[in-house]
Amino acid sequence: MLALAIQGFLYEEPLHGYELKERIRALTGHVRAVSDGALYPAITRLETAGLLERRTEPGAAAAPRQTLSLTDGGRAELLRRLREPTEVEITDRNRWFTVLAFLRHLPSPGEQAAVLRRRLAFLDAPATFFSRGGERLRAADVDDPFRQGMFEIARATSRAERDWLTRTIAGL
Repeated sequence: MLALAIQGFLYEEPLHGYELKERIRALTGHVRAVSDGALYPAITRLETAGLLERRTEPGAAAAPRQTLSLTDGGRAELLRRLREPTEVEITDRNRWFTVLAFLRHLPSPGEQAAVLRRRLAFLDAPATFFSRGGERLRAADVDDPFRQGMFEIARATSRAERDWLTRTIAGL
């Protein structure tokens, strides 16, 4: 998720590390705040893989600053990842939102729609939070009001997302 967010934001424009961190925090911070201990090693891994490069620029008031940008290989890799998200990037809502944040960069509406169809298929598959003895439990099977709340919220969220996916796919 972090590498995808780094690549997605750098696809849009070169950024300084701090600016990149702030954009990632805005995208994922409510779920998982990004620390320097996670961000900078991820940047180094992407740089080592030849997917991004650093450029030193004079600082506004003091020390020079590092500007990060994607290489041509990094741009191609981002597009590949958006065309072919992993199963967990489709099924995990937080990872899905990261894919969704950058899906507009795929140049083909058909490719965009194919990714959205994968998410729609996932949402249409039977799912539950709980099971007992190998049997999937439905909201009606659970008498705990908090667990019933989980079912209710999930149903409403899935319904809204299905509606949006269906409209967007039709529009593409």
